[in-house]
Amino acid sequence: MAPSKAKSLSYLRWLLLLPIPVLWCVASHLGWLAFFENKFVDWRFQYRGEIEAPVNVVYVDIDTLSLNEIGNQPWSRSYYARVAQTLIDEGKARAVGFDFVFSDVGIAESADLRKIVHGNADFGRYLLKNPPVVLAAAYAGRKFTDINGHEKERAIPLVTTDRRRPQEIEPPEIPRFETSADPNKHAFWSPPNIGLIDTIDNGTRVLPAWAPNNTGITYYHMALELARLYWGLPPGSLKVRYDAVDFVAPDGSVRSSVPLRDRQLLEINWFTAWHSPLVRHFEFSTLFAAADTFATGTEEDKKVAKDFFAEGAFKDAVVLIGPVDPLLQDLATTSLDDHAVPKVSVHGNMLKTIVSGKFIRHFPVWRGLPWIDFAIVFALTLLVSAFAAAGGVKGALSKLTAALLLTAYVFFAFWLFEHQQLVVPMVAPLGAAFTTSFASIIWQLIDEEKAKGRIKGMFGAYVSPQLVDRMVESGDDPKLGGHDAEITAYFSDIQSFSTFSEKLGSGPLVELMNEYLTACTDIVQNEGGTLDKYIGDAVVAMFGAPIALPDHAYRACVATQLVHQKLAELRTKWSSEGGKWPEIVWKMQSRIGLNSGVCMIGNMGSRTRFNYTMMGDNVNLAARMESGAKSWGAYTMCTEATKLACEKHGGDRVVFRPLGRIVVKGRSQAVPIYEIVGLKETITHQTSECIEIFAGGLTKYYARDWDGAVALFRRSSAAEFNIPGKTPGVVSNPSLVYLEITEHYKHEPPPENWDGVYVMKEK
Repeated sequence: MAPSKAKSLSYLRWLLLLPIPVLWCVASHLGWLAFFENKFVDWRFQYRGEIEAPVNVVYVDIDTLSLNEIGNQPWSRSYYARVAQTLIDEGKARAVGFDFVFSDVGIAESADLRKIVHGNADFGRYLLKNPPVVLAAAYAGRKFTDINGHEKERAIPLVTTDRRRPQEIEPPEIPRFETSADPNKHAFWSPPNIGLIDTIDNGTRVLPAWAPNNTGITYYHMALELARLYWGLPPGSLKVRYDAVDFVAPDGSVRSSVPLRDRQLLEINWFTAWHSPLVRHFEFSTLFAAADTFATGTEEDKKVAKDFFAEGAFKDAVVLIGPVDPLLQDLATTSLDDHAVPKVSVHGNMLKTIVSGKFIRHFPVWRGLPWIDFAIVFALTLLVSAFAAAGGVKGALSKLTAALLLTAYVFFAFWLFEHQQLVVPMVAPLGAAFTTSFASIIWQLIDEEKAKGRIKGMFGAYVSPQLVDRMVESGDDPKLGGHDAEITAYFSDIQSFSTFSEKLGSGPLVELMNEYLTACTDIVQNEGGTLDKYIGDAVVAMFGAPIALPDHAYRACVATQLVHQKLAELRTKWSSEGGKWPEIVWKMQSRIGLNSGVCMIGNMGSRTRFNYTMMGDNVNLAARMESGAKSWGAYTMCTEATKLACEKHGGDRVVFRPLGRIVVKGRSQAVPIYEIVGLKETITHQTSECIEIFAGGLTKYYARDWDGAVALFRRSSAAEFNIPGKTPGVVSNPSLVYLEITEHYKHEPPPENWDGVYVMKEK
């Protein structure tokens, strides 16, 4: 092909691949990737970890204990007045925020109406003094009628998307308080310090800094109002600009400025998790008792209460009072909490964001489109795809460079977030770069296969077809297809094989592996097994196909022990050869996993290249037995199905030890697992005693008798046949593994519904 034509086709290829990054940009802009992008943001928070804040935020929790001690809600609002006044007067707190709306519905439904009304008046009279207390207001949860007359549930009005006119937007739910204790009078009043507690879509990432309504009053979010009080600024100090909210001092100077997204939104920078050593929590009942002491207690009790506040936990702090009891249903997951926590933490972390000035930043948007984000997608895609396509399909170095570029981008994105609070896009750039590179490699592969076909056609007249295509022994052409058969799948792997690759050159490594694989293959085939494939150092085999064997499980179990015996002989041989092999070769150990069941057996692959192999869920489970054996300190592990089938045909020659029940990765059902300890004729009295003691320890472990289990596992560990430091290459054993697990549960017991099942986290 002429160079100019090849160059033209190369340009055409890139033009045809161009829609891939375009589609990723469109998907990102339309929000289709938001879930995954948010996950990347969460991982960046978790990578960065918790950070110190310049403002002390203390949480006062309305929890189960408070409800039990004070009584079910609604409480008299005088309780809140007492607590807030005590926190400010005695605790010297700078501001107090209530993360729930004081709704009149709660009063109307109360059985003790008069008590609530009088409490409402007490709270109202306290708030008339204009203390640094912020009460909550909310849009979400109420009903409204849209411009078409349809009733909908209210959400926060967003200035960039809400199509209603200002006069059609109702104000948020604002708490009102009576200023008279006489229930026959109706002097209602709303305090000046009102803060919104809404978030966007009820989440914990973005919240509205302010919201419009039809009253002409701008309501700001609670975190902004608390920051205003923290800095000692009067009401009316908050001013909205097009892309920011300013804190304006009485002299007209700007104390601080909060940048906005989409003219209205703030993104939370999560400083601390809910259960964090950097955050202090107090129960509402504790503060209520202290406040009650100041009102009605003896002088001695008041002195104790003053000593409590003298510790300075609340001094210059911002205190947030909110519901934390799960029954109050104000929970959500956050970027630092992987389980649902009280949403009052949203306001605390937003306040820390505002006071610290560490705002989450994004690249600017121009005319409604994130052009810089799009440029990043195309730049990364072009770089990675160019390296991935360079050097042909087998160009390992160029493809490694492409992978390193992707890794470097991820690292740089995490670094920017940790040090600059800048969120750069992750999903669209990585997705576009990977898919475009993959498509270019596939395209390249097709081109190379066509080239091979052309060369084959050119030389077909000179080269015998027998040198290219070989027929199976029967003379029939192999065909694709398979059938179900009950077999035992066999997987083995060398422990820490990557270390062998490091320490041995290519020549010695090949020699070592040929000797080892020959020994393993001979044993498997002598026991009636069929070699499936080698995967590096791994041996994959099947027992029971293509020739059916009723005792396939027994044969497989015996083969595992013969392999271990042979490997012990090889270790002795290798160590006797002096300096030919490094010490790691003398300690080589192999792990083997077995499982029995129905699998798909047959010729599988393409129509021109295929292998006689096995596949199916039972095959995957056998592979998990091999990889999972490491977690239990075992070197041969099988499922209960293999054990039962083996005992059915082989009696008690094969000795098993139960290891418990596990849920392997990718499955939901628990599987009983066993270690194949050895063959009856080779088992020592010490090993038999070890198995018996271990079984007793396992019984106590399931009964949650941690002390009893620890004692027995310690005894069995001394009698183990594989002991670290003594047996070559052994780093653990089942007794040591269960000893560690039991010690952990002794200090951190599992939940009450624990049934002893262990869930595997790795394949």
